[in-house]
Amino acid sequence: MYIIIQTAKQRGKPLNDIPKEKHGFYRAFCLSFLLIQLKISSIYEKIKQFIQYERNSIIMWIADNWKDYEVIDCSKGEKLERWGDYILVRPDPQVIWDTPKTDKGWKSRNGHYHRSKKGGGEWEFFSLPEQWQIHYGSLTFNLKPFNFKHTGLFPEQATNWDWFSEKIKKAGRPVKVLNLFAYTGGATLAVAAAGAQVTHVDASKGMVTWAKENALSSGLKDAPIRWLVDDCVKFVEREIRRGNTYDAIIMDPPSYGRGPKGEIWKIEDMIHPLIQLCTKILSKDALFFLVNSYTTGLAPAVLTYMLATELKPWNGKVESQEIGLPVKNTGLVLPCGASGRWESCN
Repeated sequence: MYIIIQTAKQRGKPLNDIPKEKHGFYRAFCLSFLLIQLKISSIYEKIKQFIQYERNSIIMWIADNWKDYEVIDCSKGEKLERWGDYILVRPDPQVIWDTPKTDKGWKSRNGHYHRSKKGGGEWEFFSLPEQWQIHYGSLTFNLKPFNFKHTGLFPEQATNWDWFSEKIKKAGRPVKVLNLFAYTGGATLAVAAAGAQVTHVDASKGMVTWAKENALSSGLKDAPIRWLVDDCVKFVEREIRRGNTYDAIIMDPPSYGRGPKGEIWKIEDMIHPLIQLCTKILSKDALFFLVNSYTTGLAPAVLTYMLATELKPWNGKVESQEIGLPVKNTGLVLPCGASGRWESCN
């Protein structure tokens, strides 16, 4: 009865203002109104639970700890993203569905990368600075749109940063890490922030310079990071000859690329031989080995097979999954590639 009276008051009519002969009718009306509200609320909760169940049932590693980044929506080959205070629209080949673009961000974006049918594309800017920053925990990244839709960061990799950071912190010993195809240093900074020594290798001088800027912005200027502009395969070959070893290896190779002297990298041909080479510089008490792939042909099972085969002499286990980003407006997950993780069982 208290609830009914309160409901009546909320509807703007105190019960004592209603003629007594209509009390029964009004009580029935209020009760029906309340039941409808409860029914709607129940349906809404069930929908939320179903979406969450579907999301949880997807076997995938999800980068869901971001505060400065989110995928707002995705449709018709594009994704709507928030990077700090700015909204970008960028193409994504995974987005093959065509759903209504009702979010206002689609029209009020700050930057839009338009892909050309002839290949490549170009940026269209609307009140977007040349450079800005976003944060992930203690890490700070300097962003700037450049060729082929990129901003200088792959936010889905945060799920791997969290994974290996925990392993480094729990190792209870000094850890030496090699980061190959290290780009602008997302993984490098996460490794350094976790307390490990890291060697950062990338063939692009511009990317290494950018990574150093990110380290400075993250307060890691004096962290034990060795910065190298080099071809990753040739660097590993030299490390083998020098007898150097690492406790952990991270590699995030492009599908296709060129080294500083025009060396051609094609992931389907080169990834397995490189994993084989890297086992020759992996320490006896190795902690982890991480391989990322953005190539459709390199499914998680392929990564598992290669890692399990080549790291068999070490006491460890392998797991590979797709990695993804949560989509705010749907509660679902946008797949963004795959990762293979080997970790020590010692």
